[in-house]
Amino acid sequence: MHMARSTKIALENRDKYIALGLNIAYYRKREGMTQDQLAEKAGMSRSYLGEIEAPNMITTMSLEVLFNIANVLRIKPSKLLEFRD
Repeated sequence: MHMARSTKIALENRDKYIALGLNIAYYRKREGMTQDQLAEKAGMSRSYLGEIEAPNMITTMSLEVLFNIANVLRIKPSKLLEFRD
């Protein structure tokens, strides 16, 4: 499990991180982009994006990364934080 600065992930937040990664993957695919393309345009490594999107990993990210991804995908950042029940 990759955790920046030894961030403690509360158990109740784990599902939100997974849903966030799945939302990023959904909007990326909707735009017809590969992980390589999104990562390059958002200024991050493909491997880091892969970790964020992976449903079996909890990977933290900064708001800067979230905003960059949303900008590239041409959506409001809040769309990435809309979790289905």
